[in-house]
Amino acid sequence: MNSTTVARTDPPVTANFGLARTLRIGLRRIPFELRQYFRAGDQVFFTFLFPTLMYVVFATIFIGDIGEGPDAVSMATYYLPGLIAGGILLSGVQGPAIEIATEKSDGTLKRLGGTPISPISYFIGKIGEVFVAAILQIAVLIVVAVVVYGVELPTDAEAWGRFAWIFALGLITCTLLGIALSSVPRSGKTSTAVVIPIVLLLQFISGVYISFTMLPEWLQNVAGIFPLKWIAQGMRSALLPDSFKAAEASGSWDLGMIAIMLGVWLIAGFILSRITFRWIHQNG
Repeated sequence: MNSTTVARTDPPVTANFGLARTLRIGLRRIPFELRQYFRAGDQVFFTFLFPTLMYVVFATIFIGDIGEGPDAVSMATYYLPGLIAGGILLSGVQGPAIEIATEKSDGTLKRLGGTPISPISYFIGKIGEVFVAAILQIAVLIVVAVVVYGVELPTDAEAWGRFAWIFALGLITCTLLGIALSSVPRSGKTSTAVVIPIVLLLQFISGVYISFTMLPEWLQNVAGIFPLKWIAQGMRSALLPDSFKAAEASGSWDLGMIAIMLGVWLIAGFILSRITFRWIHQNG
């Protein structure tokens, strides 16, 4: 009887982590993660609204046009791609890194470790939250650019198709790197002190606030290692006239290299997140 009982009870335990159930639980966590995200006022300011606020500052201070002839654009238009790229970094890296570090510290992961939930379901919830928040964030930024500063957006499908794949690839890459970075802070209290300086430094050297070619060559080479430089360049290729590619370091948009570099970082982020993330069980 005992062996029969074991045979009848083992299958349901294994089924708890089946693919369908893992996906279902992960999708159900997305609304919960979003509620938690928007309830944290400091996080909403520093990740959701920060790119728009910085855009308003730059678009208000720096006026006039840049470029020559019919391809000249306003400074408000010129700064938009960089701030969108910065928003992708904030949503993908800063948000998850601080959230997960805090949840490790306050016991949330330990409580989840005692429930029949797979870490994959947890990641699906986080990634879903990041994508929804980032889409809303970029939408707010673009609306402000168009309504307040009269920015003219591209009208051709090719530009928006380029925008879409760079946005999606850049965001998933940044999110995986954010999950990996969450293992660096020793506690939730120190997470902002660790994560925010890294994110800010990358923005300043990657062409978000300062024209990339204005940086010293050695600093351009350093920035070229990291994904934000390529996301910003990709966004410029989608939103600025084609003549602006001459101002890039290589004199080209380098779309193939953008895809390669983001793909490499996506793989690295996946491996690092798998290695560094620890599911804390109740008896751990």
